[in-house]
Amino acid sequence: MNLLLAALVGLLAGLGSAIALILRQISSKGQCLPATAEWIDELSIDRYRPMLRLLDNSDFDFLKSQPGFNPRMAARLRKHRCQIFGGYLQCLDADFKRTCSALKLLMIQSHYDRRDLASDLIRAQMKFALGIVIVRFRVTLYRFGLAGVDVRGLVKLFDSLRVELRTIVPAGSMA
Repeated sequence: MNLLLAALVGLLAGLGSAIALILRQISSKGQCLPATAEWIDELSIDRYRPMLRLLDNSDFDFLKSQPGFNPRMAARLRKHRCQIFGGYLQCLDADFKRTCSALKLLMIQSHYDRRDLASDLIRAQMKFALGIVIVRFRVTLYRFGLAGVDVRGLVKLFDSLRVELRTIVPAGSMA
């Protein structure tokens, strides 16, 4: 019974921590709002395509087949790839937050009520924040060879908001 109670308390503590991280992701301050046409024109998911393959295991399978391979080589490569992936993840997070901020500003300045966009935006922010927490956890596991990492859902969420922003602000319309 004590073991079950300890596991339940641990689970609740972990859940509370995850919720705190998600709320922190959603409400983080200090982000600069890009209001330039150049920034909007440069928004592209192409810059995040390397993330989709960076933590793929095919390179490790190839490395293992090479003469002179040792597990330390794989561990070092995993560590470096996780660091690079972390940089991409920070940029994706920043671009997502800036896109959300730009959409909020445009909704505030709009002459039309966009409740649909507001609720979609809140939903997307919550999904993205949860996704970031999950991806970071899986990257930690990946570093030790314990899990794979799939970031396609985050990139897809970012892309949907990017397309929405592009719809509201057509190319070259901001001066």
